[in-house]
Amino acid sequence: PHYNVMGVAKAALEASTRYLAADLGPQGIRVNAISAGPIKTLSAAGIAGFRKILGYVEERAPLRRNVDQDEVGRTALWLGSDLASGVTGEVIYVDAGYHILGMPEPPESWE
Repeated sequence: PHYNVMGVAKAALEASTRYLAADLGPQGIRVNAISAGPIKTLSAAGIAGFRKILGYVEERAPLRRNVDQDEVGRTALWLGSDLASGVTGEVIYVDAGYHILGMPEPPESWE
């Protein structure tokens, strides 16, 4: 609930990552994806209730914080480097561990 079509779209992207990795692997091409948690950006500032979302994640994520653009960028650098040469078909979550938690119904004050 409260995620609607976005959840379906993300699931399709994750499945596509795996299918592409299987199809392109024999050619030596690796395919991975990064799934970032909410990040404080200029465009995110336009999302209604975004500050509340950041606070919610910070209170509940296992690392008790949000992530930033640099952390996502470093993950992309790692995936593109020889350090990750044996990694393909993976979705790497950069979200302070938030993805391992279930999402309860958001408070009405977010709407």
